[in-house]
Amino acid sequence: MKIYRNLEDFIPLDNAVVTIGTFDGVHVGHQKILSTLKECAKEIGGETVLLTFFPHPRMILHPEDDSLRLISDIEEKVQLLADAGIDHLIITPFTRDFSNQSPEAYIRDVLVGKIGTKKIVIGYDHRFGKDRSGSLKDLLDHAEIYGYSVEQIPEQDINDVAVSSTKIREALIKGDITTANSYLGHPFQLTGKVVRGNQLGRQIGYPTANLQVLESHKLIPAYGIYAVEAAIVDLASIDTGVYRPNPPEQVVKGMGYIGTRPTVDGVSRSIEVHLFDFHSDIYGKTLCIDFLHFIRHDQWFESMQEMTDQMAIDERKIRELFGM
Repeated sequence: MKIYRNLEDFIPLDNAVVTIGTFDGVHVGHQKILSTLKECAKEIGGETVLLTFFPHPRMILHPEDDSLRLISDIEEKVQLLADAGIDHLIITPFTRDFSNQSPEAYIRDVLVGKIGTKKIVIGYDHRFGKDRSGSLKDLLDHAEIYGYSVEQIPEQDINDVAVSSTKIREALIKGDITTANSYLGHPFQLTGKVVRGNQLGRQIGYPTANLQVLESHKLIPAYGIYAVEAAIVDLASIDTGVYRPNPPEQVVKGMGYIGTRPTVDGVSRSIEVHLFDFHSDIYGKTLCIDFLHFIRHDQWFESMQEMTDQMAIDERKIRELFGM
């Protein structure tokens, strides 16, 4: 997959088959759209192009609204779209000027002029241009003028996208990882940098990697203990150019924790991972955590010993889940 961080970096194609959207989570609903996109490209011997935006449009158009929570950050999304087999990914900076284009200017200058769209795959509810005034009707009305065709995604598939996104967020907030992952079609991920904590885990026999999540709007699942897999990854390869993800340095099973550590009078949220049978120094490295099973909610214990005893029980349960 080729990545472009700006429309200006993209050289128009002869036979571009295009879809547009945020594709947050690249879940099973989105995967139906991507399948249609690839089928359309195959039919006309074209190349697939996905146009997405960063930052998320809501951050620019409604900066006062801090309620947005993303299922996937931009790096996670890139990896998922590459796995889905997209040929070209354009991550265009979203600005107010970009949003203020008229629908026709958007079609003429962006879709046709900068991308070379010959076919656009889009849903009935897609909106674009100034005040979101552009619609499927505008795309159809201008198709003959600008020499492209339109493939409308069935309404049911578009509704599946909304349903999936809602159910994923609801499930994650409750800690229902099984449901979230079933709608995602892949494990929910958190990506972050390993930073130094207070070393408490080391003192009680459970050293942890403390994670600083890179995306401030990332959705964080319910507080509790999880069975996880942690991959040590290199994000340097996610840049303009051909994206060939470097294989993880290592993938390690472990026990994840999200919470405020109430037993030790913690206040701020902590995201930590105890990696099983792992002893290397990974401070400063980036971990991508796959959440696989929810074990229990966060809780307060009367003593450190009681907490440590429960952690031993949690570890045994997780190792059994992994067949370790």
